[in-house]
Amino acid sequence: MESISVATLTKPQINRSIVVIGSLFFVFGFVTWINAILIPYFKIACELSNFQSYLVAFAFYISYFVMSVPASFLLKKVGFKNGMLLGFLAMATGAFIFLPAAYTRTYEIFLCGLFTIGTGLAILQSAANPYITLLGPKERAAQRISIMGICNKGAGILAPFVFSFFLLRPEDTETIAHLADMAAAERELFLNALIRRVMLPYSCLGIVLIALGALVKFSPLPEIDTDEDPIETRQAGPGKKSIWQFPYLILGAVAIFTHVGTHVIAIDTVIGYAGSMGIPLTKARSFPSFTLLATMIGYITGIILIPRFISQLSIFRACTLLGTALSLGILLSKADVALFGYQSDVSLWLVVLLGLANSLIWAGIWPLALDNLGKFTKLGASILIMGLCGQAIMPLIYGYLADTYDHRFAYVILLPCYGYLIFYAFKGYRIQSWNPLSVQTER
Repeated sequence: MESISVATLTKPQINRSIVVIGSLFFVFGFVTWINAILIPYFKIACELSNFQSYLVAFAFYISYFVMSVPASFLLKKVGFKNGMLLGFLAMATGAFIFLPAAYTRTYEIFLCGLFTIGTGLAILQSAANPYITLLGPKERAAQRISIMGICNKGAGILAPFVFSFFLLRPEDTETIAHLADMAAAERELFLNALIRRVMLPYSCLGIVLIALGALVKFSPLPEIDTDEDPIETRQAGPGKKSIWQFPYLILGAVAIFTHVGTHVIAIDTVIGYAGSMGIPLTKARSFPSFTLLATMIGYITGIILIPRFISQLSIFRACTLLGTALSLGILLSKADVALFGYQSDVSLWLVVLLGLANSLIWAGIWPLALDNLGKFTKLGASILIMGLCGQAIMPLIYGYLADTYDHRFAYVILLPCYGYLIFYAFKGYRIQSWNPLSVQTER
């Protein structure tokens, strides 16, 4: 399909495109936030430490770092739609790798499957994020991204419940509590049966992903031209011949790294943190959904307020400050509370509220980092996607700190992350040159 300029798209074309891309973000969310239940599940079934269990997140998200730039060249060669099809096929392959992994209860094969799923997602994210960012006025980009976020996090709320339906049974709580007392043969039998429960849902997931790839390939989604070099790009500075000449983009990729690190920690560690307070897995499985629900509330707020009542930059700044305050609260506050039938320390609910703080940070970074890149847009988007490897690195640091100290102290990793996000929201996005005196007063 021949590429077309965004300016030539009609309103019905834009609306149809938003629906198609929204469905992609739903898939992204469903596949991504399954990890929140897989981490404690694999920890039990494969008998892992905290650090080892967070290799789930590492294997999944490190693929973004490895594959994002190759994905940009792939998209440049085959276009958005063909690239999305290949991304879905890669994800389906990863889902099918779970079958031999589960049959043999081999954690390393699971990690290979997760890396392959992440590779497909890296391709899809490299296509979908710049696509939705460019699909309309840039002052409403955060609003469009918030709509995508609702699709993403809505799927994330469903994912732990859907998969825990297949993976966990009420009687598992008592059995898991007495694993250490079982004879070796009996324990091995139970753990083999437990891990093989992933085979049916991941077989179905692989088939669905192939079907979705075909639907996107033959959908009316227009092929947007991002390679034109507009006036704005030329005005950004003479002689811009390399992506590295856009400091606000590179600093934005670091902001993505720190942001997604805080986001995945809030979601993927909350079950373990609840478990450290004596809440069993069969009940703690709800907490990632609570966190994602808080994120959705933030998205809805953004859709209502941006840009009519508040700018996307102002709400981005507010979210970074809120995240810092909540992180300090997690580390310092201590009080028992009974909420929604759960007896826990108040800090557990502050982890849940991190979902609200994180909600509009992603939507704030993307328009600022991709602004005026012109022909560098696809490569710039891929560099931002590389920042998603923060979701691979940060949980490992958290797991190490949790093993060495405790689950609460491990949340100290959030403070430098939010500190950097505050820097980017107030200053970093305005830096036009690596010359320290080149901060633009307004953008």
